[in-house]
Amino acid sequence: MNMDPTTWAQDVLRCRLCKTPGPPLYCDICHIHLCTTCGGEHILDETKEHKVMPFKMRASSTICTKHSSKICELYCEQCDSALCVQCVASKEHKGHEFVDMANVLNRQKEVLERDLHELEKYIYPRYQNTAATLLFQKADLNGNSKKLTSAIDKHGADLHREIDSIIKEMKSYLDEMNSKHLAVLEKQEYEVTCAISEITQSIADLKKLLDSNDVSRVPAYKSRNAEFSKLPPKLTVSLPRFNPKTINNDLLYEQFGTLSWLSVKTEEPEELYVTKDLPVAEPPPSARQFIDVPRIITEIKTEYGQYQLRSVSCQSDEEIWTCGAHDKIMRLYNIQGELVKSVQTKSRNGPTDIAVTPSGHLVYTDQKDRTVNTVKDKKIKNIIKLRGWSPVNICSTSSGDFLVVIVSDDWSQTKVMCYFGSKEKQCIQYNDNGQPLYSPGSSLKYVCENRNLDVCVSDIDAHAVVVVNQVGKFRFSYIGCTTTTARPFNPRGITTDSQSRILIADWDNRIHIIDEDGQFLRYIDNCKLQSPYGLCVDTSDNLFVAENDTGKVKKIKYLV
Repeated sequence: MNMDPTTWAQDVLRCRLCKTPGPPLYCDICHIHLCTTCGGEHILDETKEHKVMPFKMRASSTICTKHSSKICELYCEQCDSALCVQCVASKEHKGHEFVDMANVLNRQKEVLERDLHELEKYIYPRYQNTAATLLFQKADLNGNSKKLTSAIDKHGADLHREIDSIIKEMKSYLDEMNSKHLAVLEKQEYEVTCAISEITQSIADLKKLLDSNDVSRVPAYKSRNAEFSKLPPKLTVSLPRFNPKTINNDLLYEQFGTLSWLSVKTEEPEELYVTKDLPVAEPPPSARQFIDVPRIITEIKTEYGQYQLRSVSCQSDEEIWTCGAHDKIMRLYNIQGELVKSVQTKSRNGPTDIAVTPSGHLVYTDQKDRTVNTVKDKKIKNIIKLRGWSPVNICSTSSGDFLVVIVSDDWSQTKVMCYFGSKEKQCIQYNDNGQPLYSPGSSLKYVCENRNLDVCVSDIDAHAVVVVNQVGKFRFSYIGCTTTTARPFNPRGITTDSQSRILIADWDNRIHIIDEDGQFLRYIDNCKLQSPYGLCVDTSDNLFVAENDTGKVKKIKYLV
């Protein structure tokens, strides 16, 4: 006969003393099941100590390790151990604080429940997500490798076809030259052969005349020596030669194409802060808040004329570098507006953009010279020299790399390159659908790295800010806050602060501030800005704005 499992279990489980089925109590010392009646009687047994409790609370009692007949009912906080009453009365624990074991058990169970909740709801799912992300990344790596292998093979085949075509063309040209040269030689050979034949005949005729006394023939002789003495023109032949160029492996690699480095960055994950018993984890510092009305702290009047000042970069909290259009001089000012230092570009062209490295060295781009240059102790060194492309804007990353916006010579393509020194590490140009991330054209495209390692580009031609993550995957684009105003968005310089907020200069005399996910936060539009262009922030999150209209740099406080 089939029986319900619950009924079956209750039928098996009986009181040890009276055999009543389904006993609700349990002696944690004797390890026996008891009914309600027998439980009371069991406690009255004074031959040994008993601990009768509901069945679900079984195994909650601990036998004292020093007194085997005693139950540990208290917990010593100082010694971190369970004690019986006899242990509590000993000198060993004199002056210590004791807690009821039931309270300790309940408190620890709360800890266990919180830990279980944290593991199940937060930690375990994040590890699952990380594992899934790794699987996708492995698949992307494999797919990308196959794609690149196919592209390399195709490019190699194209080059082979081009080389075969060059070889065929050279051979054809050689055959054509040989044919023309051979025709000239054969023509002269024919003329010389004919002359030899006539000279031979003349020699034979002269010998006959010398042996003859025929008065009718000898006097009639006419000499042809003058005709024969005119030798045919001498042909000077310059045979064609093949001059193969020395194969330069480095140049060959450069001409064939480059393969950017695989970039793998390890980012510390955000820690989960869950309430626990001691010690309590400290939460992350709260974000700095906006002040109600941003204000100008100071103004620096530079030597750049109207419509010249373009870029500004912090050397320190007390000094800023500046550069302008069509001005070959880069200038360092202190916060009091005094000129500290000036540096002239190596090519005497105007620098396109400037940046300061984490080690404090100035870096600038020279679009006309196609170079990226570093300045150390007034000594300028070309670290990057491009062919077919020109560098426009630049920033230095937290790791000391360079992010450089470069444009093709025909202005049809734009991409962001990451360099470690002079070596290419990464190219950011297309989205997942193979579409260009950035608009073509020669206009400036300011670039910066956010604290979360996103790459942010202010695309002037597209009237947008384009943001990708550290591996170049598109995150979002910002085209202005359409809910607050219908005014056009004309982005110029871009920078980020310590809270990963993105600040964008708008040619329409205001600064846009958005969060790291592209959500509009607020404007800075009350500081009488006049054509703001370049932006940077110092270590205290004070904003420096280079005004193209006035040649001034304004230092603005916008955070508490």
